Amino acid sequence: YSALAGFFAAMLAVFYQTLDNDKPKWQLDDGLIGSNPGLGFRPMPPESNVESTLVWYDKSKPENMKYWVEEIDKLVDSYKALSQPGGNRIKCDFDTLPKEDQVCVVDVTSFQSCTRENSFGFDKASPCIFLKLNKIYNWYPDMYNDTEHLPDRMPLELKQYITDEAARGTEKKNTNVIWVSCEGENPADVENIGPVQYIPRRGFPGYYFPFKNIEGYMPPLVAVYFEKPKPGVLINIECKAWAKNIHHDRSERRGSVHFELMID
Repeated sequence: YSALAGFFAAMLAVFYQTLDNDKPKWQLDDGLIGSNPGLGFRPMPPESNVESTLVWYDKSKPENMKYWVEEIDKLVDSYKALSQPGGNRIKCDFDTLPKEDQVCVVDVTSFQSCTRENSFGFDKASPCIFLKLNKIYNWYPDMYNDTEHLPDRMPLELKQYITDEAARGTEKKNTNVIWVSCEGENPADVENIGPVQYIPRRGFPGYYFPFKNIEGYMPPLVAVYFEKPKPGVLINIECKAWAKNIHHDRSERRGSVHFELMID
């Protein structure tokens, strides 16, 4: 047994020598995560109700919305320490791209209507839900950055937004974005969801990708601001990320996320 144990330990040591602490041995389609990122949303319901995706509260009861506001606060706080340029962190835009050892900061002051000072809109029955794309090592989006190859299934208002952005930009720079759309899932939900804003922009800029596990990296956020959702009804919402290499599957929630919103 001692010889067998020694052999096993030696093989284990050899195996660990093949691993890299900074990057996975198997990547993209060769890895367990694959190459199709999903979307996550915050705030999520309490862990005691882990299977729920319902964001519900009574706006007339401050204690009712406290949990949701604090959960978003935790998310934003996790970004604050790394939100200023310094070291390998730089402020990026479509003309200022990171070098190989640099990362782009996420400006937590850019969320406008979705800030702690206004309770992320919850006290006004106009809640902000934050979206984040799941990290996949070395994955780079193939963007819909022109108006000629937009898919039929893309929402018409998003197509129009991309068309307007392309008209304003040069060399497709400001359309190098993983676009985001949030819609009601059913006809009643579409009617009840009300106007939606995306802050600070309509998606995740391409300069945050690929994720290379570089120190200081934080994935970009989009705050979805629901201006006037109909009160007293449950609204089913589906948000999707849009790139040519993001595939959607509602049953498996690939490239999308579902949640419900209800405000009494």
